[in-house]
Amino acid sequence: MKKILLSANIVILVLLLSACGGRGKTSSVSAPTETVPFRYAENITLTKGEGYIEARLRNPWDTTKILRTYLLVDKNREIPDHLPEGTLVRTPLSKALVYTAVHCSLINELRAVQSIGGICELQYIKIPEIQEGCKNGTIVNAGEGMNPDIEKIIDLHPDALLLSPYENSGGHGRVEKLKVPIIECADYMETSPLGRAEWMRFYGMLFGKEAQADSLFQMVEKNYLTLKGMAEQAKEKPTLISDLKSGSAWYVPGGKSTTGKLYADAGAQYAFKSQEVSGSIPLSFETVFEKGQDATFWLIKYNQPKDMTYRQLREDYAPYAGFRAFKERNVYGCNTAHVPYYEDFPFHPDQLLKDLIKIFHPSLFPEYELKYFSNLAE
Repeated sequence: MKKILLSANIVILVLLLSACGGRGKTSSVSAPTETVPFRYAENITLTKGEGYIEARLRNPWDTTKILRTYLLVDKNREIPDHLPEGTLVRTPLSKALVYTAVHCSLINELRAVQSIGGICELQYIKIPEIQEGCKNGTIVNAGEGMNPDIEKIIDLHPDALLLSPYENSGGHGRVEKLKVPIIECADYMETSPLGRAEWMRFYGMLFGKEAQADSLFQMVEKNYLTLKGMAEQAKEKPTLISDLKSGSAWYVPGGKSTTGKLYADAGAQYAFKSQEVSGSIPLSFETVFEKGQDATFWLIKYNQPKDMTYRQLREDYAPYAGFRAFKERNVYGCNTAHVPYYEDFPFHPDQLLKDLIKIFHPSLFPEYELKYFSNLAE
């Protein structure tokens, strides 16, 4: 009987030791992670694990869900045996296909333009190295972003596609079948200018330029907060409307958009700040006129060979002349055909902020000359 009990105890002891050993092995697999702190961006979370970086992108249209999870692993190291669920991205990228001019501009500023293997929408990209690369064939021009040339993309063998997601887009078409990591550049859905700009830290990691991106963001943040503090000292806050009618709708930035936040930080009262959305809102002309007819300033963006004038604005749509800003000649235009507004603003909101403060509170920067906007000529 004692032998039976002794044998049973030995079996139990072995089982306990095995169980303890199993738990120890599991805990070693789940290595501790280090969170990379973000101060402004709300739709991205970065954590550093053992041999990888996990980037979780929150769905900006349904914040209870995750849009994508990426696992960044240095291409010069072996892939860790136990990775979380997500899309594997080997970094630094060396042959990326970039869909947008704004992200091309950032990559160029981070001195990683040689890592761009292909682009879309060449007509909007003003970077000389990319223009020349497309001419001599070192960079692939894949055509329109909404319908890229799949054969050219296949021949390129890109290591990632960088493109912007859209709500209810139904996916990204045939490129999703190429088994190439698709980086969803959802930075434009952030609700603050610095939140969007902070995404450069993620893009820096993709291209092996983490330190450069962190340094650049620190500079942008410092400049922005200094300018914002100056605007807060202004005694008056002028009212403001923006943009133009397009077809039957007038699309205005939502009050929670990066543009709406920028207007507030520049010391202006935006006519549609109560529209609590982070994208654009289609409104009728009548709605915009009712809300903004007495606004002090009106900012517009357009793309054409020659700069717009008050005469052309009236000829384009006669009711525009009914706005106070038109009557008092306080309409400021930005001709994106000649000015790098879309290329600069997302990751250099400090530069645009200075322009806006100069317009709304000219006495704060008496010597500064506007970079993006100018008052319309007659």
